[in-house]
Amino acid sequence: MKLESEGKKENSAEKLVAYLKKKNLMVAEGTLILILVVLFVVLMIATDRFLTVQNLSNLVRQTSIIGIVALGMTFVIISAGIDLSVGAVVGLSSIVVALFLKTGMGIVLSVLLALVVGALVGLINGIIVYNGQVTPFIATLGMMTIVRGLIMLVSGAKMVAGLPKSFTGFAQLTIVGLPALFFVWLIVIILATIITKRTQFGRNVYAIGSNVEASRLSGIHIRNNIYQIYGISAFLSSVAGILLTARLGNGIPTAGSGYELDAIASAVVGGASLFGGEGSILGTVLGAILMATLRNGGNLLGINPFILEIAVGALIIFAVLVDQYNKRKK
Repeated sequence: MKLESEGKKENSAEKLVAYLKKKNLMVAEGTLILILVVLFVVLMIATDRFLTVQNLSNLVRQTSIIGIVALGMTFVIISAGIDLSVGAVVGLSSIVVALFLKTGMGIVLSVLLALVVGALVGLINGIIVYNGQVTPFIATLGMMTIVRGLIMLVSGAKMVAGLPKSFTGFAQLTIVGLPALFFVWLIVIILATIITKRTQFGRNVYAIGSNVEASRLSGIHIRNNIYQIYGISAFLSSVAGILLTARLGNGIPTAGSGYELDAIASAVVGGASLFGGEGSILGTVLGAILMATLRNGGNLLGINPFILEIAVGALIIFAVLVDQYNKRKK
């Protein structure tokens, strides 16, 4: 009877924690929607260039690219990890697809090979984190440095220009008035939502982030899931790198620099906990829109870009402090 009573208490505690997590995410998402509405109104009043078709198209294109990277980062953060190599993978896939296209290789094959190269980086990250027992921060920081060096080596630190218009034209394509890049992001959003809410893998990601040892004891294959988590992050970064190359019309060695910061900020501001076990796709999407809108609005208003970087950093710290406060309340 005593064991049964204790079991019921544990079950009730788990339900309470799950309820609090869900409530916190809903509050974070609702707050972000309110902030975005206010920000849009302020920018509409402050500058008449914000609501122009050209500016909104550029905003959607930029948000779509960083948004895809942020969705991959969300999986990693929910699992209580971090991936600092995402920006470097964006740059790597940019150079790889550009170099293949320059050799005359077909677009489909060039894109597929760039995606494979990027995904391999993620798999190596997973191996280092799980098999090497290296903390994700150090593992992905080292990988970021390696990949950046590799990019400079294979490209000769030079831009790869002269890409076929059949490839670069996709970034300028519009469908029902919206940039084609947005629809790629939308597909990724839908797939990511299905994975997190409807699949065993998605539940495993949350379980590992909440308590990796309990997950292991419950029968979850930690190694395979860690490989997949970092593989997804790198794969989506590769998708973003290919889209960025199409948008810029060139393979640029420094492409993706700083994207890891925006990706982390988008996920954390959207309610994902750096301590793992919490986060949502909708929250990250809203966070990505907020980050892109802040940068876009700042540029339109002529705000010093260094001040914008300070604001982004402060936003991340604030989001983490809120997360810490919520955990203490629990």
